[in-house]
Amino acid sequence: MAAIGRSGFLVVCLAALSALFIQNMRHDSILEGIPSGKTRVLDLSYAINDKLVPWPGDEKFFEAKVNASIEKNGYFTRSFWMLEHYGTHLDAPAHFPPGKATVDQIPAKQLFGPAVVIDVRAESKDADYQLSAAGVEEWEKRHGQIPQGAIVLLRTGWASRWPDAQKYRNQDAKGKMHFPGFSVEAAKLLIARKVSGLGCDTLSIDYGASQDFAVHHLSLGAGLYHLENLADLAELPETGAFLIAAPIKLEGGSGGPVRVFALLP
Repeated sequence: MAAIGRSGFLVVCLAALSALFIQNMRHDSILEGIPSGKTRVLDLSYAINDKLVPWPGDEKFFEAKVNASIEKNGYFTRSFWMLEHYGTHLDAPAHFPPGKATVDQIPAKQLFGPAVVIDVRAESKDADYQLSAAGVEEWEKRHGQIPQGAIVLLRTGWASRWPDAQKYRNQDAKGKMHFPGFSVEAAKLLIARKVSGLGCDTLSIDYGASQDFAVHHLSLGAGLYHLENLADLAELPETGAFLIAAPIKLEGGSGGPVRVFALLP
């Protein structure tokens, strides 16, 4: 029995090592395939300009000024001003209490991870839909447990409304916004899974009608970050893509613009 036990243990170890080796090969091949085009690179960020959808009440959000031109100076430069939370941006933990880390203090390794895409486009016909813990568990029934270090993206289909501020904010007569988001229960489960960040193709991780931003407080307080106003996620599979989030390294920042890339084999 002891020999059988050792044999079984050896088989399990070999299987685990084999899976790890294959996974590493796969990640290496994804990176090596970028120059040749064998690996697709999707840019999930909107270009920054003054025509994006700001948060209600933000009267000034972006402006750019030409400092030097080719015609006058022989080179071209601009200066610009913008809000930290405008366009496709990252929320650092410091954005809401009890979070502490500013955008420059987020560990670099936390900005890389497998993409988990939870598709709720059908459910988002209800503009006040919130992803439940059961919705996360349903995803796991199909694909396995969400891996540690994953970046979980909520695909609501709201990007199809961008950049129409009226449709994207979806405000009612009282000015309250209505768009889908994560629930507190779902956030608690994802924190337990030790994911690195949450993302969405809407203005906020919390659903639009939220008054207390409970998911912000909970997830940022747990050291996660948020990726908000992501561009169209339609081409991303529910699993199999690898995500790279590259925010501006702004010292002391509560967040900032971010370039988000998805790598697809």
